[in-house]
Amino acid sequence: MDQEDEQIGRGFLTGKLLIAMPFQEDPRFSQSVIYICGHDDTGAMGIMVNKPLLTVDFSDLLEQLGIEFSKKMVPNIPVFYGGPVEIGRGFVLHTLEYGSDSTVGISGNFALTATLDVLRALANNHGPAHTVVALGYVGWGAGQLEQEINSNGWLIIDATIDLVFQQDYQELWRSAMLSIGIEPNSIAIEFGHA
Repeated sequence: MDQEDEQIGRGFLTGKLLIAMPFQEDPRFSQSVIYICGHDDTGAMGIMVNKPLLTVDFSDLLEQLGIEFSKKMVPNIPVFYGGPVEIGRGFVLHTLEYGSDSTVGISGNFALTATLDVLRALANNHGPAHTVVALGYVGWGAGQLEQEINSNGWLIIDATIDLVFQQDYQELWRSAMLSIGIEPNSIAIEFGHA
């Protein structure tokens, strides 16, 4: 058994996607899809990848941070609500074409950068091919995520570039459900426990 199999066997979900069940009690996570950036004995951290912030656009964010850019060339990148923790802090989940000293490889083709260098690169069209720019993150204490999963709050699936960076983020939750053969409207309110 390799280290990754051992971690997954112990419940560690780094690099996986969580899909909120249709009856998610917390409205902040209704129909959310969360990429798990880190999960170990001390807790978990993830970024919601399908909840755009309607009041912030990428050029506004660059201006607020004092990053120079050409208004004619700045890409139209949505800024997402990454989660309720540290909403003023930015994170960029991205593919591996970009890397800096502060970039952290996560799993497979995914990395996370939480410094201004990646925003400067994106503003000048030198960033990664696929990105999720997010403010805030989702955090769980030790054992909390496992408890929520055992209470049928989340489904776990493999993260793929096509899902995580899906252009139609409004359909991401449904697409994620369908990717594992589940029609969201057919899920019963209560799942039994084995």
